[in-house]
Order: sequence, then structure tokens, then C-alpha cells
Amino acid sequence: MTVLAAAIALIGSLFFALGAALQQFEALGSGKTRLRTLVRRPRWVIGGASIVAGGGLHIVALGLGPLTIVQPMGVASLLFALPLAAALHGRRPSRAELGSAAVVAVGLIGLVLLVPPSTGPSHLSLQEVAILLAVSGVAAVLLWAGSRIASPAGRAALLATSAGVLYGATATLMRVLADTFGEQGWNWWYLLALPVPALLALMLLQRAYAVGHFGVSFASLQIADPLTAVAFGALLLGEPLPTGVAPIAAAALTAVGTVALARTTPLERSA
Repeated sequence: MTVLAAAIALIGSLFFALGAALQQFEALGSGKTRLRTLVRRPRWVIGGASIVAGGGLHIVALGLGPLTIVQPMGVASLLFALPLAAALHGRRPSRAELGSAAVVAVGLIGLVLLVPPSTGPSHLSLQEVAILLAVSGVAAVLLWAGSRIASPAGRAALLATSAGVLYGATATLMRVLADTFGEQGWNWWYLLALPVPALLALMLLQRAYAVGHFGVSFASLQIADPLTAVAFGALLLGEPLPTGVAPIAAAALTAVGTVALARTTPLERSA
């Protein structure tokens, strides 16, 4: 079952990577990154369906195998996404680009595996939901504001990080919703709050993709999303944070790899 879980998670990562590459290709070529423009593009919609399929396969894999096996397979999407995106743009990824992505993946795997497992069901009051939305919203706005004065690579990283923060908030709400469903049914406050950060994150991510540095934006998203979820878990749910030197070393690897990606990934032009 563990081997099956790893295989399913790996296939899910491939679907997720393919979806991200397709959406970036369309966001870059559309000229406008408004969702109402992008949803009319069949390839962008197919990319979204591929991402949903990848997420579903990841959930199935988590039900079949241990987190320590499934999560590293999920991080592999970064290594799949770069060659797929490069192929769509008619080029081959360089060794330096793939090497930088591998450094990010190793650091991110370390961070994911070092986070202590959550214990027990999660609950958020209406006030705590408001805090989650406010904190993630302010962080996203500040990152978006910084992107307006940054270099192209910096802009892609900041916009994708902003999207990752909002996706992390969405993941926290979804987790709490799933934990409380069996006890008290659907919590309508959670359901009403859920689309807000998810839609804003989707819009910001398309803007990041439209910049042209796909490797930087995708890596930044892969880092910001889980780390934000971990931070909210500690802030609002009282979950423990990793301690010691190992998390610092893993974080340093992800930072070094992302900077290297910014230097090695070419600025792609509109398709």
C-alpha cells in the first residue's frame, strides 16, 4: 500500500505540474490576466482541471500511505513543472535551472517532514476566522505592493508568495471544515469565508505567471503555501512548530535554491 500511495502521489504531482505549466503558458500569452479572460481559454481550463485532479490524487495517496512518503512525492511537482513549461515555450531547461529546482525541492521536503504532526480535530471561532482572513489579507497586500517596484524575477516571486499565503489560509479553513464536519455538520461561516482567499490567490498567481519567470513563481508558491498553513496552525490552532538547527538549514536551502532559480530561469516572452 505504501508503494501504491507513493505512485499515486507521484502521478498527482505530474498532473499538478502539467496544470501549472498550462496555466502559466496561457496567462503569459493572454496579455491580460483577468480570470474572465483566462476562463475562455480551453488550455487554461484544462490546466485547472489537471490541478484539481492532482490534488484529488494527493488526497487519495494520503489515505493509503504515511505522510512521510506522500508529501515528498508532492514536492516533486516542481521538478516536473520546469521541463513541461520549458517544452511549451519551445526550449530545454538548463542543468543549472534543474539543479536550482532540486535544491528548492530538497529544502522544502525537509521543512515538510520536520513539521510535527497535528493532534486532534481543529476548531476555529468566528473571531479566529476573521483574524486568519485579516492577517493573510494584509500579508498578501504588502507582498503585492512590493512586487510593483521589484525586478521581473522579484515580481514573480512576490506575487506567487502572496498567492501562496492566501492558499495557505484556504488550506487551513478547508482542514478545519473537514475536521468539524463529522461533529456538527457544515459550518456555514467557513463555507462563506472559503472562496475569498481562494479566488484572490488564483488571480495573484496568474499575475505571477504572466511575468514570465515560471520557475521562480512556481517555487515561491510551493514554499509559501505549506509554510503559511503551518504558521496559521501554530498561531490559531496551537500546533507545535519544528525546532532545532535542521529546520533552519532546510529553510536556507529553499531560499538559496529560489534565488538561484531567479538567476537561471529565463524571462519567457508572450506566446
